[in-house]
Amino acid sequence: MPPPTDLPFRAVNIAVMTVSDSRTLADDKSGDILVDRLQTDGHNLADRVIVKDEVPLITAQLQLWIDDPAVDAVVSTGGTGVTGRDVTPEAFAAVWEKHIPGFGELFRWLSYQKIKTSTVQSRACAGVAKGTYLFALPGSPGACKDGWDGILHEQLDIRHKPCNFVELMPRLREHLPK
Repeated sequence: MPPPTDLPFRAVNIAVMTVSDSRTLADDKSGDILVDRLQTDGHNLADRVIVKDEVPLITAQLQLWIDDPAVDAVVSTGGTGVTGRDVTPEAFAAVWEKHIPGFGELFRWLSYQKIKTSTVQSRACAGVAKGTYLFALPGSPGACKDGWDGILHEQLDIRHKPCNFVELMPRLREHLPK
């Protein structure tokens, strides 16, 4: 269903993080997909980095973006599996204030349509920290397409009804001291 046209579009400032021990900007297909999709949808790329699969490095980068008023949301790719080096969910959980469990649940439901029970190996997750949305997707290009096309495309569009993440942005910091 197309979004209603009575509300003006509001671009979101989105930082993209690829979590990988081996990727570079030259071969980061999943990061490229996220950048292409967010820009095609009219959003702004606030920053883009590649971070090694280490909790302290991931949390440090997340904290920089959380503290930056020019970043509204972070979308990461990679490190959400179950191997020993997959630590993205642990890093995200270390910084978020509120977990958004429905994001991971919906991602796995969408993913199941394509890869069946293999989706149980994904620990895609999301949360909010100091008014910044944090979304962690698996590292495959297909997973990034599914996560953006099936969830973020609509939830990061203020015109999406009955509700969306963007309309809540002004209220995400209401618990913080002024």
